[in-house]
Amino acid sequence: MANHDVARLVDELDKEGMVGFTRRFVDDLAQGMAAVDEELQPWIGEIADMQWSGVLCVGMGGSAAGGDFLSALVDEAGELPVISLQDYSVPSWWGPDWLVLATSYSGNTEETIQVTKELIDSGGKVVVIASGGELAGLSELHEDVYLIPVPSGQPPRSAFGHIFSRQLALMNLLGIIPVCEELDDMFDRLEGVMRTLDILDDEEGVIMNLAAELVERPIAILASSELHAAAIRMKNQLNENCARFARIGILPEMNHNELVAWGGIGPDCDPSVSNQAVLILTHTGVNDRVRQRLDWQVAHLLSDAAWRLDGEGNGLLESLLHHCIIMDWLSIALALHHGKNPASIGPISALKSHLEQAQ
Repeated sequence: MANHDVARLVDELDKEGMVGFTRRFVDDLAQGMAAVDEELQPWIGEIADMQWSGVLCVGMGGSAAGGDFLSALVDEAGELPVISLQDYSVPSWWGPDWLVLATSYSGNTEETIQVTKELIDSGGKVVVIASGGELAGLSELHEDVYLIPVPSGQPPRSAFGHIFSRQLALMNLLGIIPVCEELDDMFDRLEGVMRTLDILDDEEGVIMNLAAELVERPIAILASSELHAAAIRMKNQLNENCARFARIGILPEMNHNELVAWGGIGPDCDPSVSNQAVLILTHTGVNDRVRQRLDWQVAHLLSDAAWRLDGEGNGLLESLLHHCIIMDWLSIALALHHGKNPASIGPISALKSHLEQAQ
């Protein structure tokens, strides 16, 4: 698809400026990391001096993705467990020795507000990340609730750079997740990836051409366990931005069950396998045995529509962020192919209206 055709589709369909928000992703990351500092938030020192058993990340939808990413990073090289909670209920094991990180971009997500209030009433210390709303207001009502604000005015899923960078910066200052000192170099590399994959500037049409291959095929996402968070966010971006289902398989676990449905050896397989579009998320740090498993599975795929999407970079953090850039552009490109406004979320808005009336 020629660039002028892509520009026309963006002009016709991208009514809320998702392309522009996507282009600012790396800038959002850099600005968010700088926005969290003990001089700006002096209460960070108080929290850092406390003995925590772990961090409970409360959030939903686009605001929950950061908790999943933090959990992946802490599993690789962190000091405390980080667990993501996406529900109305507080886990029975939770206690005030667990720091709470409550995130809602709008500040009005009802599940997040309900759980956060319960955690406050149970003696929890809470750090809120929000652009406003009721959740942000809790910091004015409770002395053990602290606010890290984010800029407002865009769909939550497009604000991941704002949200995650602040979460990560806080975890770094608390000594829970170490962050490399060469952030500027990482941001420069990611900005290069952003420009290369920009659907308006890419003369070869790499992302638009890949999206065209997905239009009439069911989509499967395969990833190693440390990229699970990226696979979940890719599924969610495809769900919202282009109204497409996507299924996830995580290695090595899927090799012990789901592999049978993929077939390739013997007569048995799921009837849809030959038409599956398979997106394989990889990075340089994949376990050697997992890589061997993945290579074997690819060699025996019954579908010829498979693509390896490499999360390049120095370490897991950069690889995860690289994948974010790929998935954001890909989901927007697929929305354009389907003639969909990538920001429209009619069913979600309708459900929220129903729940408000049902109260």
